[in-house]
Amino acid sequence: MRIGISCYPTFGGSGVVATELAMALAAGGDQVHVISYALPSRLALVSPNVFFHEVVVPHYPLFEYPPYSLALASKMAEVARFQGLDLLHVHYAVPNAVSAILARDIVAPRALPVVTTLHGTDVTLVGNDPSYLETTRWAVVASDAVTAVSEWLRHRTVEQLGVEQKPIEVIPNFIEPERYERVRHQPGARRWARPGEKILIHVSNFRPVKRVMDVLEVYLRVRERLPARLLLLGDGPDRAKVEGRCRELGVCDGVVFLGNHPAVEEILTGADLFLLPSSGESFGLAALEALACEVPVIAAAAGGVPEVIEDGIDGFLLPVGDVDAMAAAALDLFADPERHRAFGRRGRERAITRFSETAIVARYRAVYERVLAHGRRPAP
Repeated sequence: MRIGISCYPTFGGSGVVATELAMALAAGGDQVHVISYALPSRLALVSPNVFFHEVVVPHYPLFEYPPYSLALASKMAEVARFQGLDLLHVHYAVPNAVSAILARDIVAPRALPVVTTLHGTDVTLVGNDPSYLETTRWAVVASDAVTAVSEWLRHRTVEQLGVEQKPIEVIPNFIEPERYERVRHQPGARRWARPGEKILIHVSNFRPVKRVMDVLEVYLRVRERLPARLLLLGDGPDRAKVEGRCRELGVCDGVVFLGNHPAVEEILTGADLFLLPSSGESFGLAALEALACEVPVIAAAAGGVPEVIEDGIDGFLLPVGDVDAMAAAALDLFADPERHRAFGRRGRERAITRFSETAIVARYRAVYERVLAHGRRPAP
């Protein structure tokens, strides 16, 4: 197949999954054309089957807000025509799905089915804004196929957008097992540890929904009882708040800010515990990556996270904001080394067996084959 993939090129989960999918499809023999305003952070252009097409947005005095969605639609139509795309697979409803549907109509009567994958905030945050609600609903309904990364997100989409008649297939995020096997015996997070320290780690874009201050509070409670260090991987609007709080409390010696890193597994491996206290996660890809590195997870039982973490098996799920309970769970786990190791083993096994790249990519290919077999459905 010749597949166009469009996503946000940042370190967020939607861009990561879209990029990993593109590389997996290319490795399987498909020709993949990635379309975005910048090269995605994890996209490696080493395969002859992967191509990148940059969307250039013109800046005219007339445009107070440059119309990226129109430039994206034009680039999608151009790539579809001149590269002979069979379909477009877009990640994130606004504006990617909207632009893809416009591109589909531009190239008509040539068939160009649109597959839309919903990742969460495109529905729960952006799609819920009155400014985008009707557009988001239309994009979902007009897509030839729609997938969601969790059952929770599927239910939320139907409820919030009122699209009960639109079939939405749940296809979870995935990991490439070999990528995590390569780092299994590397020091990883231990490079930042002093002798006897436990390493707690958090990965996110530091938005308010991630509750990074809760991460710090859990760490401080653990630190009161045993030597510990906190690694914070990522960047975003709340980083300055956490840094300021560390300085205020005089704990900067135990908190390490590592910024964004494309190969998170190289840091996750070797950590003792992953913290994910978010008030909302449509899936929790960072938690899955931690499990693949044999790192138990303590998370808030919010959104789609319970579909990734098995409470009491490979991690703990606790109420949002209950930092005391999260810290207590961490200390209990550290006090029982055998249970801690068992959590890690079970987490890795579950990540590899249930969320393996091979199985999930096959499910996406099945969606592609279905929409190609049915032909393009007229937009409502």
